[in-house]
Amino acid sequence: MERVDENIRAISKQSTGIREMGNRRALRDIENLVRAPLPYACTVTKKQLTEKNVASHRPMTRRFAASLAQKEQGPPVVNPPTSVSSVATSHEADHKSISDSPIPMVEELEDMSGESEVEMEDVSEDNSLLDIDSADAKDPLKVVDYVEEIYKTYRNIEETSCVDPEYMAMQPDINERMRAILIDWLIEVHYKFELMDETLYLTVNIIDRFLERESVPRKKLQLVGVTAMLLACKYEEVTVPVVEDLVLISDHAYTRQEILDMEWLMVKTLQFNMSVPTPYVFMKRFLQAAQSDRQMELLTFFLMELCLVDYNMLRYRPSLLAAAATYTAQCSLKGCKFWTKTCQFHSTYSEDQLIECSRLMVDLHQKAGTGKLTGVHRKYSTYKYGCAAKSEPALILLE
Repeated sequence: MERVDENIRAISKQSTGIREMGNRRALRDIENLVRAPLPYACTVTKKQLTEKNVASHRPMTRRFAASLAQKEQGPPVVNPPTSVSSVATSHEADHKSISDSPIPMVEELEDMSGESEVEMEDVSEDNSLLDIDSADAKDPLKVVDYVEEIYKTYRNIEETSCVDPEYMAMQPDINERMRAILIDWLIEVHYKFELMDETLYLTVNIIDRFLERESVPRKKLQLVGVTAMLLACKYEEVTVPVVEDLVLISDHAYTRQEILDMEWLMVKTLQFNMSVPTPYVFMKRFLQAAQSDRQMELLTFFLMELCLVDYNMLRYRPSLLAAAATYTAQCSLKGCKFWTKTCQFHSTYSEDQLIECSRLMVDLHQKAGTGKLTGVHRKYSTYKYGCAAKSEPALILLE
């Protein structure tokens, strides 16, 4: 009888506890609701790579295999293993996973078979292809098994996200300058609302695809901008700004019903096609291929957002813009032209294919702090964004 009473009291206590919790916001309390994510956290940085992962990126040579075997077995080995099987056997003896051992390159296999006597250590590491996904092999969210297929699909369908670079000529009441003012303002709104990075790129893409198909009067251009951001938020964000917030941020220039009516018109015009590859998805991959650090990531995104404002950059497809921004950032930080075989392989672009776009980016970088449209420069001049705007432009690309 006492046990029954105890159970009743326990249940009553739990019920009281539930009532006391009230309307708690569980996601926010456990910090699952990401409001202001660290920029570009999905890319792999050098600091995230462990010592073991760094070793797995190094080309396998007989000398390197010998040093690994000595480290695993303890005492020096007179005859170091010269084949993949012998290296694997030494690792199995210590119950090591095969995925933990470095993967031999094609040149090393030729060297082991006796067909070539060239030592891989004579070859610069920058000239060899790195396995950029090895560090993410155990992370199911990185989908390493088919990540290449995903980006192959992106490249195949990225044309659907492109617009006619001359579409503004068909607009009777707006021009390139008005578009630039709108995008510059939206970048500040995006920053104020602390939205995801993906949201900004999709917002600009929706605006351009809609303006390519519909004539918009000057007084409705800002309405198109805030509505495009609302649509992008619904697609990318965990929590979406309410329509009243957009009415407020536009200084009550439009009513709630006008925003909803424009939303209906835009999704109808675009046939509800919001799933298009923007430069953002390609930048994540290319920065990973470049083994970037935070400084390079921020500089790359600074250059890319300058391109969002400039109407002339619509002539380039998203993947080329992303590759050129990555290349330009590397050249800026290193002070020389720098584009590895790994970057070229994953981006599918050579330096010659990027140089024209990169030079335009350098020009935008030089002028970013001048004129009236300085929203991007002010944003990336803050400590939150590493003062990336204050980096030296890659003037070497202009020579």
